[in-house]
Amino acid sequence: MSTAYQIVVCGSLVPDPLQTLEPVTGPGGPALKNEMMLPAVLDPWAAHALYEAANLARLTPGSKVWLVSLGPKAKLQQVMMTVAQKVPFELVALDGPASGFTEAAEVAAVLAEAIQAIPGLDRSKLLVFGGWESASRGAGATLSMVGERLGILDQFQGVDQLKVGADGTLEILERIEGGRHQLSRCAGPPALLGWATGHLPEPKNNPQVGMTNMRTVMPALQRAKAVKLAGEGLTFASVALPKQLRETKIVKDASPDDIAKEVVAWIKQ
Repeated sequence: MSTAYQIVVCGSLVPDPLQTLEPVTGPGGPALKNEMMLPAVLDPWAAHALYEAANLARLTPGSKVWLVSLGPKAKLQQVMMTVAQKVPFELVALDGPASGFTEAAEVAAVLAEAIQAIPGLDRSKLLVFGGWESASRGAGATLSMVGERLGILDQFQGVDQLKVGADGTLEILERIEGGRHQLSRCAGPPALLGWATGHLPEPKNNPQVGMTNMRTVMPALQRAKAVKLAGEGLTFASVALPKQLRETKIVKDASPDDIAKEVVAWIKQ
């Protein structure tokens, strides 16, 4: 039985991982030095979710993909010029901070509100995708709170694979402790999946897909709703880069057992 899905992907922007990030404390709280000048990319975990959503929509005729993204409008436009060439989707843009110093509960609230406002949304067909983790909002809690606000009880985190059965049931491979996987089955939508790395490679750029997407991306950016996250009750004692510690010791002719003992002793320190 083939079921058309309405797949909503939650994904934000992060600074390009090749850039050096320096946290600073400003009048508005913690931030990154020259943050608006840093080149941005779609969050890697969210990107996996988007590619998996597009693949599921391709395999299931009649399905549609939305990308709900919260970030500065100028940065969203910059990133969408590249992302739009990867897979077909419709953008729902929110003009607001994409910093890792925002409160997960507030971010979840505005994302859930944006999802509920999508015209013609059918809960019986709804799948919410997103990153299990994030390169900026690494709390691992935002997506689950989005699901709670939408009343979605079937939630799966650390997903690596999704298969749709002949009867429409969802078979989900998700990561659990100890480097193992758990196979779960869900009767069908609505469901929420927080993706890990998945199994799909990054799609090649397709200019035709990009041109089609940009017809809706640009209007979506123009009517992007301004979002202000108050951060009430949220305080930071300090922000700083992790300290680097490197101790190098060169020893010749040491046995593996001696090396192992020395490593264990160093760790215990």
